[in-house]
Amino acid sequence: MAHMSGGKGTLTDIGEALDMVLAETRPLEAEEVPLREAYGRTLATDVVAADDIPPFVNSAMDGYALRGADLAAGRRQFRLIDEVPAGRVSRLILGEGEAIKIMTGAPLPEGADTVAPIEVAEQEGATVSLRDTVAPSANVRLPGEDVRRGETVFTRGQPLGPAEVGLLASLGYARVAVARRPRVAILATGDELIEVDEPLRPGKIRNSNSYSSYGQVLEAGGTPVPLGIARDDLAETRRLLERALREDVVLTSGGVSVGEFDFVKVAQDELGVQRRFWGVRSKPGKPVAFGVRDGKLVFGAPGNPVAVMVAFELYIRPALLAMQGRRDIYRPHVWAQAEEEVRRTRNRVEVRRCVLHQRDERWFFTTTGPQGSGILRSMALADGLVFVPPNFAGAGPGTRLMVMLLSGTSAERPPFPT
Repeated sequence: MAHMSGGKGTLTDIGEALDMVLAETRPLEAEEVPLREAYGRTLATDVVAADDIPPFVNSAMDGYALRGADLAAGRRQFRLIDEVPAGRVSRLILGEGEAIKIMTGAPLPEGADTVAPIEVAEQEGATVSLRDTVAPSANVRLPGEDVRRGETVFTRGQPLGPAEVGLLASLGYARVAVARRPRVAILATGDELIEVDEPLRPGKIRNSNSYSSYGQVLEAGGTPVPLGIARDDLAETRRLLERALREDVVLTSGGVSVGEFDFVKVAQDELGVQRRFWGVRSKPGKPVAFGVRDGKLVFGAPGNPVAVMVAFELYIRPALLAMQGRRDIYRPHVWAQAEEEVRRTRNRVEVRRCVLHQRDERWFFTTTGPQGSGILRSMALADGLVFVPPNFAGAGPGTRLMVMLLSGTSAERPPFPT
């Protein structure tokens, strides 16, 4: 474990830092919600089907219910005896040479086992003629074709998208048990910050970090709890941090370096936060701090906007997904070739923002321009983060490096360089 004091000491590798975070992460309790509120949530229990889906033999399309034996015998003309719309059951039993008009989803009449599409049939009064051959048993949906009774449809940890919610509805789940959303306190620090609706003044910048973090928390399935701006005052920082510790996760931006007015670390110490690491071998994000208090995860990110967002992607987002019981807590990664010169690095992993594209089944990347940790536009333009190893000597185009995507999820952990 890397522990730092006063900004000096051994830096923690990215992968090791992530391990420390996940070692302190515990799944949250379950809560039951109406099905319409389950979208984007994570199942907290297995789902076993109580019924077959579909529950009865039904027509896969609009057409005519027929007997396969008639078709096998070469019959092409039938006597129409009934019509069955969806939601109604025919009381008639289909006999030799007979047809029943049927709509998509309607139960197949007794005696029928095939549906002739309406496009290949011609009806004149009570006579139906086929213009084309129809195979026996065609265009029929069987019970349990989608889901069989007693089948485990979803397991705990399944994220619920539109298809999953729809399937739960078809299984009769009006309410469903899901993991509680982690609540994340967001606190920006620094006398230089002003709110977004204030006019700029000399020496001031608008508080963008709270807004980008708010969006990242939402995207990771959490509930953001914005606490505003803590001025460079120890008492105020301590008061707001104490309020933040009521939530599941705390994310502060700024105040974790070694400057005279960086009070977050001091306030954490006074409030009993047990620090697991302070300082990661990465650029941006070197002064990232992580600790715990009473099971609460406490993250301190640097004040630069890109550093906050990158730290969130690397450590906080996986933790929030793990708290919801997810297995796919990582971002997907690919190996991609540079289409530009790759600059040298010093003794830290450099996490550069890039744009990916695919050609001939291979991935390529270019960086998004200037890579300073204060250039938030580099994140807005990016769809991936390329990891350049420490002490990299520099190389020309064609260099192959690991790129972590900024969308999607994966159960496979990216191979972070050390």
